[in-house]
Amino acid sequence: MRKIWTGRFEGYSMKYFQKDLLSGVIVGIIAIPLGMAFAVASGVNPEYGIYTTIIAGILISIFGGSKYQIGGPTGAFIPILLGVVLTYGYADLLLAGLLAGVMLCLMGAFKLGSFIKYIPRPVTIGFTSGIAVIIFTGQIANFLGLAEIEKHESFIANMREIVLHMDTVSLYSVITALICLFAILMTPKLFPKVPGHLVGLVVSTAVAAFLFAGNIPTIGTVFGELPSGLPQFQIPEITWERIQRLLAPALVIAILGGIESLLSAVVADGMTNSKHNSNRELMGQGIANIVTPLFGGIPATGAIARTATNIKTGAVSPMSGVIHGVFVLFTLLLLAPYASHIPLASMAPVLMVVAWNMSERKQFAHVLKMKSGDSLVLVVTFLFTVFTSITTAVQVGLVLAVILFAKRMSKMLVISKVLPDHTKFNETVESHVVNESHDCPQVSIYTIEGPLFFGAAQLFEQRIMESIHYKPKVLILRMGRVPFMDTTGEAHFKSIITHFKKNGGVILVSGVSPELKKTFITTGLYNEIGESNFFEHTGQAINNAMLKMDTRKCFGCKHFAFHECEQLSQGIQLSVPNR
Repeated sequence: MRKIWTGRFEGYSMKYFQKDLLSGVIVGIIAIPLGMAFAVASGVNPEYGIYTTIIAGILISIFGGSKYQIGGPTGAFIPILLGVVLTYGYADLLLAGLLAGVMLCLMGAFKLGSFIKYIPRPVTIGFTSGIAVIIFTGQIANFLGLAEIEKHESFIANMREIVLHMDTVSLYSVITALICLFAILMTPKLFPKVPGHLVGLVVSTAVAAFLFAGNIPTIGTVFGELPSGLPQFQIPEITWERIQRLLAPALVIAILGGIESLLSAVVADGMTNSKHNSNRELMGQGIANIVTPLFGGIPATGAIARTATNIKTGAVSPMSGVIHGVFVLFTLLLLAPYASHIPLASMAPVLMVVAWNMSERKQFAHVLKMKSGDSLVLVVTFLFTVFTSITTAVQVGLVLAVILFAKRMSKMLVISKVLPDHTKFNETVESHVVNESHDCPQVSIYTIEGPLFFGAAQLFEQRIMESIHYKPKVLILRMGRVPFMDTTGEAHFKSIITHFKKNGGVILVSGVSPELKKTFITTGLYNEIGESNFFEHTGQAINNAMLKMDTRKCFGCKHFAFHECEQLSQGIQLSVPNR
């Protein structure tokens, strides 16, 4: 247990506790309506959102890798959780959350936290914006007070439901929702330190209770009275059949939870000049998601907005997150009956504003303006998120991003046929000096610049095979600017060696970096080419090539590609200078 607290509470004092107490209470006040709203939007009872806020909030703060992280239910999970509830039911959602917790713990144990950063930004912006659209449109029915609305997984089916039931609009719901929305938008301007959505809920609930009592759906009338007791511990039924059925949704929950929690931790780092432990953060998220379902809670992750509020209000340690959970617990015990009177129409603007704030509008527009491959990845991920599922969207977005990246990288590969430029003092090799009348028939030199990977390996082989077609005696490959080579590049390289040796040729390699040399040794190419055929400098390789040429073929040659060519052309014995 000592490891949990190491470095997180060093020099902790009563002064720091007072700061954490204030931050924890403020964030707790913000978290209560959000927890209920996220639960309702996810298709479960509002108290389960409160349970999640309490249990996950405390555990993430204790076991997580960020000092300032506030955990709980978030808007990003809504489409996934609603889909699981509609398809499998609430009981299976609990098991899916537990499985996701196990997966997150495994990710942390195998130190996969750092791999999250390799997810391209257009993919995260695309699915986040898509989720925002789903959340926003999903609250239209409650905002308008539409009756007999059936929830679906499909975005189009939900939009059709709204259109078909537009004749059931409730004026009471619309007025209540507008009052709440107005309070949410105006409170930050008039009272910057007061949570706007809490004011909106209180004011609109009071208006609805006095003016529209019995004419508007509330949490109590739809879900029953909120229980004011502690959540009961219950182990979900675990069978192999249920596990197999829920592995896919659990994996999506784990991946999305991991991404959002680490993004939140990065935001916290930027605001505090601190550094989180990504693998520990995944472990903390995993522990929270294993324990929370045992008390009826839904999946949780790090909440960016609440974490930022925690920091802005003066938090100095994870104690603020613990206090936030404890505060929500006492609020549940004391005020649960009053929360039952909150109209669903009041919850709608809260979620709509959350969706608007998480939509990343500016970043979305910025990437679109670039009109590049990233713009395509963004749009495709966004559309797939809205019209199919987050799982499909992320998969398609990542695959498309990899394909476009490979295409861009393949264009970086430059293969140039070169010869020494005798007009320069240091006689560097250049491509412009190669022409039909100035090109050695026996020695071909190529400069390779760029990575030899699956997207460019075929081009590399085709270009070099042109030399094999002319059957030079020696092929010199200058590879000082080749950063890496994958197995596809290795396969094409091996093909070149095989064909060249078959024609009696010799391959010399110069300028190989230590990293690339390790790859040559590991793949066996080093031995196939021969240790004596690797050189540090191109000049050394040319000197060696002069000794391997068939000097009889040089007689009468007028290309004069090298200094030695003039004497070889006249049949004079070769004298190789030092280069």
